[in-house]
Amino acid sequence: MLITVAVLPFPGASWQIETPAPSTGPTTLQASNTKPTGQDASSLQLTLKDALTLARKNSTVFQAAATNAAILAEDRKQARDALLPTVVYNNEVLYTQGNGAGSVRYIANNAVHEYISQGNVHEAIDLAGVANYRRTAAAAAVARARAEIASRGLVVTVVQSYFRVAAAQSKLEIAQRGASEGDQFFKISQELEAGGESAHSDVIRAELQMQDRHRLLQEAKLELLNAKLDLAVLIFPDFNESFEISDDLHASVPLPTLEEVQQEGAKDNPELRAALAGAQEAGHDVTDARAAYFPSLALDYFYGIDSAQFSTNSVIDNQRIHNLGSSASATLNIPIWNWGATQSRVKQAELRRTQAQRELSLAQRKLLAEMRSLYNEAETALNELAGLQRSAELASEGLRLAGLRYKGGEATVLEVVDAQNSFAVANTNYQDGAVRYRVALANLQTLTGALTTP
Repeated sequence: MLITVAVLPFPGASWQIETPAPSTGPTTLQASNTKPTGQDASSLQLTLKDALTLARKNSTVFQAAATNAAILAEDRKQARDALLPTVVYNNEVLYTQGNGAGSVRYIANNAVHEYISQGNVHEAIDLAGVANYRRTAAAAAVARARAEIASRGLVVTVVQSYFRVAAAQSKLEIAQRGASEGDQFFKISQELEAGGESAHSDVIRAELQMQDRHRLLQEAKLELLNAKLDLAVLIFPDFNESFEISDDLHASVPLPTLEEVQQEGAKDNPELRAALAGAQEAGHDVTDARAAYFPSLALDYFYGIDSAQFSTNSVIDNQRIHNLGSSASATLNIPIWNWGATQSRVKQAELRRTQAQRELSLAQRKLLAEMRSLYNEAETALNELAGLQRSAELASEGLRLAGLRYKGGEATVLEVVDAQNSFAVANTNYQDGAVRYRVALANLQTLTGALTTP
């Protein structure tokens, strides 16, 4: 079951004193087609999906996490390759001082001139290599989970910045209408004063209100500019503020049920995966440290030449000798004594493993708490949004009626000013409430991995 709310655009009904429209039913909120000052029809139309794609491509923080995951994936490949046989080809020339009789004076090599050119197949068999491979595999899993955490966190940041721009655009339209209404109210107060229907104090109050509306208009322009700059820095590789928001801030967006959030969050949560892989990595560290207690075996096979002449065949005492041959060796290293260094490394690894297990337990508990907390935040924001929408409707209607009553001499200037202020505050709260709900949904995405969209 989905909980939905039909969220309409910001209230655009502005009161007109000259031609009041009769009310024939419930107030309907309509979006204005007027673009705020500074918008360019040729600007890039940016959807939320586009913004997320650009952010993943250009975000330094996210790319750093992705790069680290790729680096550790290569570490895993290198550790795997270290378990497999290697083949090298050795070429070496050795010179030893002779004794004048054809043999060596200093016994270091087999002949005065010794030439080695041979391939070597080498394989090392030890527990440390296997443990190292498993450790690097777990570390790569941790890095992948961290990259996923960075990706989901980036979604929250982009959603917040994106809809901040949308809210700032709506606030600018409201401020533009407020400034226009302030001018109109000031003009009407002057006309009423000239006709002897109001006091000069009303004109003064209307002028103060007009100045305040124009000040709020300037603040709204600045807020929109700053919001666009923040988003541009986040998503574009170069400085670009020539774009417009396409997605509707007030579109109806469903809130999944708590059961769905809990199911999806427990199934593939990156924080939990990172903690689990970290505990596995720490366990393999213990195995790696303990491997120093056990023998290691190295196997080598050589094929080539190792002779006094650099050739596959040679002639000694008129006898043809075939120099090309092979040899093999096996080396078993048995650890005996190292002053307790191995025991110390094992103890260190066990301490890290214990801490990693504590962090895994904490991650599991935090996941359960965050599910409930973030879901309650989204549910509260959704429930409040309907009330904020209704408040904006009532403030719009109250402003219209106050203007009509003032023109008819039934209301004071303070009532009109209060209605104007209430209209501005209610609409500002409505825009901020819509942004809060969208950000709350994005925060749920950090648990479920799926961004709720219209």
